[in-house]
Amino acid sequence: MRRLVEQRQYSERRACKLLDLSASVYRYVPKEKNDAEVIEHMMRVAESEAQWGFSLIRIHMRNEGCKANKKRLHRIYKECKLPQRKRTKRRVPERVKDPIVLPIGPNITWSMDFMHDALSTGRKYRTFNVMDDFNREALCIAVDTSLPAPRVIRELEQLIEWRGKPERLRMDNGPEFIAQAMKEWAAAKEIEFAYIQPGRPMQNGLIERFNRTYRTEVLDAWIFESLEQVRQMSQEWMWRYNHVRPHGSLLRLSPRAFLLKCGQLPAHYTGSRAEFPTVQQDIHNTTTPRSTFTMHCA
Repeated sequence: MRRLVEQRQYSERRACKLLDLSASVYRYVPKEKNDAEVIEHMMRVAESEAQWGFSLIRIHMRNEGCKANKKRLHRIYKECKLPQRKRTKRRVPERVKDPIVLPIGPNITWSMDFMHDALSTGRKYRTFNVMDDFNREALCIAVDTSLPAPRVIRELEQLIEWRGKPERLRMDNGPEFIAQAMKEWAAAKEIEFAYIQPGRPMQNGLIERFNRTYRTEVLDAWIFESLEQVRQMSQEWMWRYNHVRPHGSLLRLSPRAFLLKCGQLPAHYTGSRAEFPTVQQDIHNTTTPRSTFTMHCA
């Protein structure tokens, strides 16, 4: 093409016709790859959410308006040498006789469980976790060295005061949950207790999956020196989990965004969908995370 135009002095139109070539193809100039903006966006997300892999980062960037396609983002992800997921063998899934029935709206079923960990000093502590099964929203992470049945009741009372009463609570057969005080409280509140079978944690799979995420992104990610540090980091993480972190089972939305878009609100609730209470919006009266503090990464 160039020889016809430059040496034989053919017109561009005639040369294209002889070679059966489109003029637009001949004039096309490849665009330079400019990934600087996408790289900056990806690194910003990766630094703020160190435990996220490629899938969560890609979904979050898309939710924030990034137009780059999956292949381009994956190429950049590998070029930036961000963590790659390690493939492991999967266990054969357990066959559960009674599958978990997902509720059609909030405040139908809450799941709750305990976790254990230790500070850098060796002092052990526990966390009491509560989530709404409908939108996987984290409702409570109470941290202390001891969490007996009266303390559990007090935490649930505070949740009910601002969130409303659930129809049932799903839990294991721990001593705090089977205590007589808990049974009497539930009867007075007309709340059903749904105990799972002993030794069958998969029957409480939603809270178990939440616990794994919480452990990976908080408890195993930081070295804590005091209970106050655990409480503050847990509260900040709850805000990101409820308002920012996309969830694969929630149309790739955050729990709060899913609640605003889907589900049947309780019959006794008379407010708008946007005003339905979320933990930090109601307790702290803010929609932004609290200030951070300095800790050591594990």
